[in-house]
Amino acid sequence: MATKKNLTADRASVGHKVRYALGNPARIAPYVRRAARDGWLRFKHPDHVGYYRAVMASDAGRNPEAAVGSQTHERWLALGKMQFDYLTGHGLSPRHRMLDIGCGNLRAGWRFIEHLDAGHYYGIDISPDILIAAKRTLSGRGLQDKLPYLTITQDLTLDFLPDRHFDVVHAHSVFSHSPIGIIDECLAHVERVLAPGGWFDFTFDRTEGAEHQVLREDFYYRTETLVALAAGHGLKARFMDDWETLGHGQSKIRVTAG
Repeated sequence: MATKKNLTADRASVGHKVRYALGNPARIAPYVRRAARDGWLRFKHPDHVGYYRAVMASDAGRNPEAAVGSQTHERWLALGKMQFDYLTGHGLSPRHRMLDIGCGNLRAGWRFIEHLDAGHYYGIDISPDILIAAKRTLSGRGLQDKLPYLTITQDLTLDFLPDRHFDVVHAHSVFSHSPIGIIDECLAHVERVLAPGGWFDFTFDRTEGAEHQVLREDFYYRTETLVALAAGHGLKARFMDDWETLGHGQSKIRVTAG
């Protein structure tokens, strides 16, 4: 059953924080600890990629599955299956070549690797710590013979990847943690690596109110902002309504070449 999204709240506002704290007193102490940690990491790493890499190192050191947003192993499996079922239901076939941006510890990636022909999965991430966890997932699932590529990256220019190579590009829970400049960077370069007829699916934290961020970790955007950003790079962007019925907290857009 779909969960209702709060599309108007400004989670960065003092009023929202006070109301949330009053309704969820047990979460006050964890939030304070997170805010203190994030403040220190932002001081040490003023650029966003360096900062978020440090966040992932901290989170992955405690629990790699929680680091990618899954508080239990059952939830990790369920969210991975949700992504896999959606993409295979929307055309992902074994012959396709797939680029998985922000592949994490292969929450969905191991299913994609298992489904795709050998050598057809390419996962990238900014975090070396989470990629080490990804390799453990890969070996634990016995998928070495599928020869997936797992590579660290510093940005989303995709400059090390070949032209017109990937039928499917996928970024789950990446833009929800990205300032607008990083999203724009990705959209400016993704068309070059898409094969003819290919598509790029990404999720984002959607708001219908003021766009905002929380602790420089969570970013909330209006749909029309991202659609217009894609159009500025000659791309067609379509809001995926059927994803909304699955009950995931983020929304999804599909981008194709214009």
